[in-house]
Amino acid sequence: MSKDVEARCVRLNAKAADVASLAPVIERRTLSRRDNEVLIQIKAAAVNPSDVKAATGLMAYAVFPRTPGRDYAGVVIDGPEGTVGREVFGSSGDLGIRRDGTHATHLAVETGAVVEKPKTISWEEAAGIGVPFVTAMEGFRRSGIPKAGETVLIMGVNGKVGQAATQIATWHGARVIGVVRKNEAYEGHANARIEVIDASATDVAVRVRELTDGKGASMVFNTVGDPYFQAAHKSLAVRGRQILIAAVNPVVQFNILEFYRGQHTYVGIDTLALSSVATGDVLRELAPGFASGHLKPFAINSTAIYPLEDAGRAYLAVAGSSRDRVILRP
Repeated sequence: MSKDVEARCVRLNAKAADVASLAPVIERRTLSRRDNEVLIQIKAAAVNPSDVKAATGLMAYAVFPRTPGRDYAGVVIDGPEGTVGREVFGSSGDLGIRRDGTHATHLAVETGAVVEKPKTISWEEAAGIGVPFVTAMEGFRRSGIPKAGETVLIMGVNGKVGQAATQIATWHGARVIGVVRKNEAYEGHANARIEVIDASATDVAVRVRELTDGKGASMVFNTVGDPYFQAAHKSLAVRGRQILIAAVNPVVQFNILEFYRGQHTYVGIDTLALSSVATGDVLRELAPGFASGHLKPFAINSTAIYPLEDAGRAYLAVAGSSRDRVILRP
């Protein structure tokens, strides 16, 4: 017999007109698990840009009222035999968007969705892995895991997905060239030296050709979208792949002749389409990297950790493009 718990949950009762008018409230709700689920006491949950976009109506399929939140880390307090007491973390495409999510004291989620938390990683760090690492890994799963000898060009290398992609590519032995929009060094962890191109001062495609003996990049991970679309296209090697995860303006000029003459492949990634269980499968592929230290969670700044009661401020911080990984701690 599964047990009921009284959870404190952040609730968005209606779509907000804009970020400034977001008005999350805390409500008490009774949660219990189904037979195929575990009940988790949440120790930490991350706030992602998609949480804020869904709250302001930018995702038509987001339901109201609901508890937001896609990423989490916590302890299993009820579940099938052998699961109670496990320290786990996870993420999801549907949690917090199409169904109640992780910005709460407790969460019921499918048993297959949870992944063992490495002992060396804190609750807050584990909660911060989710969406950025899943997005990066799913891009590589769909386009081909980078190999030694390949060059991966990462547009927006200092964003969280850019940093995750850099870690994964260098873990697998690929060379990474990063692109930034102003003069700055690479800020994240890597398993090799990262060359950085300042797009405000350099022609990206020309510089990529110089750095690759004229060949170009085997793969471009474009985390920004259309602002870098042309530069990404011009940087691709023959049979190069471009991964796209975002757009500012959805329509771009597309040179079909150059596309097929270059034998290119474009891969679109939308992690919101992944179920909790499918997301868990992606995280399980990453787990050995975290265990070995080749992958490192994002450093969590203590000033970017908020209690549930301050969820509104946490959402504003993310909407304001905070470079910190913003965490809620129930």
